[in-house]
Amino acid sequence: MSSETTMVAEHYRLQEWAAQIRECQNRPAGMSVVDWCACHGITKTNYYYRLRRVRKACLEDLQEKHPQQSIIPVKTELIQQLVSKDSLEQAGVDITMKGYSVHVAESTPMHLLAEVLRVIRDA
Repeated sequence: MSSETTMVAEHYRLQEWAAQIRECQNRPAGMSVVDWCACHGITKTNYYYRLRRVRKACLEDLQEKHPQQSIIPVKTELIQQLVSKDSLEQAGVDITMKGYSVHVAESTPMHLLAEVLRVIRDA
């Protein structure tokens, strides 16, 4: 079997599994995953394997469509220059990325800013 045929087969399989996962997530209230799996002829272990594979494929697809962005350090002097030019209630700098806006004040902990930017980058 050629690699293209293998890729098509895998894509088809992942689509089938994604449909099963959606169906399981929309199962009747009170029905457990184990009960749903028993009704559909798969084991709980196999269901969670399929769920991991579908999630991994979705994340890989997102990464291809939205390549990772680098966090660029901003020198304190630049922030201070912006602060002196601005008369905001809380001086700082506004960062807009991927439709999200973050206001960074001088008192913002750097580890918090780095974490927020990482989450936005991966969103």
